[in-house]
Amino acid sequence: MKTPKLLTYSLIATLSLMFAAQANAQDQVKKAIPFKEYLAKTEPSTLKDEQLSSIPIGTYGNGCIRNAYPAKFDHPYYQVIRPQNDRFYGSSSMLSFLDNLATKTHNAGLPILLIGDISLPLGGSFARSNHASHQIGLDVDIWFRMVHKRLSTEELKKPWALNIVKPNFLAVNNYYSKNIYTLVKLAATDPQVDRIFINPAIKEKLCLEATGDRSWLRKVRPWWGHNAHMHVRLLCPSDAKFCNNAPPIPGTGDGCGKEVTAWLDDIRYPKPKKPKKAKPKKTTPPKLCLELFAEQKANHKR
Repeated sequence: MKTPKLLTYSLIATLSLMFAAQANAQDQVKKAIPFKEYLAKTEPSTLKDEQLSSIPIGTYGNGCIRNAYPAKFDHPYYQVIRPQNDRFYGSSSMLSFLDNLATKTHNAGLPILLIGDISLPLGGSFARSNHASHQIGLDVDIWFRMVHKRLSTEELKKPWALNIVKPNFLAVNNYYSKNIYTLVKLAATDPQVDRIFINPAIKEKLCLEATGDRSWLRKVRPWWGHNAHMHVRLLCPSDAKFCNNAPPIPGTGDGCGKEVTAWLDDIRYPKPKKPKKAKPKKTTPPKLCLELFAEQKANHKR
């Protein structure tokens, strides 16, 4: 028969094991919710703040963003076009970039900028759109058309674009101006910018006009389309642990000469069309994005 003292020790040991098992079970529950666990680990000081840091997740072409912020509709030096599409949300670094760029262009004497697509409130792919990126709040379309007088609400809903490339796509037209050169250069020289996509004909024109330090031209990448706007892509913020940067820009130098000529030669000397490849299967968003979308859906049902 056990003594009272031994019974007490036995009871304490049993209770300790029970509490340990309960604590372990709670830990397992936390691990089953990785997104909340991630937030708790990475943002313990900001979760209770009114302004939360943006969290871009995944890649530019397959991802999402938590705590995206809308572009400023009352900014004195830029306006948001087509606001009815709800594509004016970006990371905090994107809003900072737009504010800095618009201020710089204003100080350089440029008119008001027109800001196109950034991202949806939660990021992700656009429905009924040819955009493959713009999914994590770090891509933005900035139009080459600039306005001296602020557009009305109706004009912002249905704006007209300024095409600055000739119909043969081999050179810029008379709508190209020094303001466009200044706009692209000011954007490219921002350290947050990873690269800028523009039409090959515009890239060639910038190459011909650039003087002095030409290193910024390396960020300006030729890509088909982009004859009425430039597509600016920012780097992942240094503290964005689940954001993946694009592969480094290939080659060396400013990308002028042979590189841009090769793009234009594809028009001058068209190659036989290759058979169309089967459409790739729809990419599944990262797990953290699926959890974010499910969380938002659940909130709407409440």
